[in-house]
Amino acid sequence: MRIANVAGRVAVLGPESAVFDVAECSGGRFGPDPRALLEEWDAFLRWYEGAGPFGGGTGTPLDPALLRAPVDTPRQVFAVGLNYVDHAAEIGIPLPAEPSVFTKYPSCLTGPYNDIRLVDGPCDWEVELVAVVGRPAYRVSPEAGWDHVAGLTIGQDVSQRALQVAGPSPQFSLAKSFPTFGPLGPWMVTPDELGDRDDLGLGCSVNGETVQDGRTAELVFPIPELVSRLSHIVPLLPGDLIFTGTPSGVGAARRPQRFLAPGDVVESWVEGIGRLRNTCAPAEHPALTGTAAGHVE
Repeated sequence: MRIANVAGRVAVLGPESAVFDVAECSGGRFGPDPRALLEEWDAFLRWYEGAGPFGGGTGTPLDPALLRAPVDTPRQVFAVGLNYVDHAAEIGIPLPAEPSVFTKYPSCLTGPYNDIRLVDGPCDWEVELVAVVGRPAYRVSPEAGWDHVAGLTIGQDVSQRALQVAGPSPQFSLAKSFPTFGPLGPWMVTPDELGDRDDLGLGCSVNGETVQDGRTAELVFPIPELVSRLSHIVPLLPGDLIFTGTPSGVGAARRPQRFLAPGDVVESWVEGIGRLRNTCAPAEHPALTGTAAGHVE
């Protein structure tokens, strides 16, 4: 099942991307808010199994311009650094014994085809598989990790590399949370729709040139283990997002380094889910300037 946020209303996508508005099709049993649907995830699944393709209706055509982040009001957004062996190697940092976790503040989230508004300083790309929590999780085992995931989507962890290493302590969360620095979508796909939920190809291109190409089987800490480890510290809530890390190929690790510029087109994809396409727009407000160096996540 593919679940989308269409102009702020949660919808299931049927064949040929026909849109079935959940609130309308359920006669108001479920509301239009995407996160609220995840609060009733099990009830929704039971209803959906009984309703089938919503009574055999044809739905309405999808207008891609109306797509927003599948969950645009999460309470918590976790992000994991150094979670691919090749990425850790390209930046010369040993693999962590524990997940290296920071947050992207929810205000950075944007839709799958919206512009990325650059800020002053070096802005970099990072394609990521993103897990969407569908059931509360607290102190769950790795074996039960997938049971708490409603679906998977695609994210871009856009990063301002100078701010990321500024000051006496790293500023990962701030450097990755400027407005529009979290493109997400184009929809959420339930794991049962994927051939192998633990081994999906993912990649990123800039202006048509592939810059990242990896597989999620190479994750150091796979999704069920991340769910378990995070849930042993923080209760995970329906609608929470987990950015699972990026493979090698980021701009800061290249020689010479390469960063995003106005007019660049960033495309991000994950096998079985789809593709994001975001154009980089000029900076609107000044931010920290400088060149990237040192620690990259």
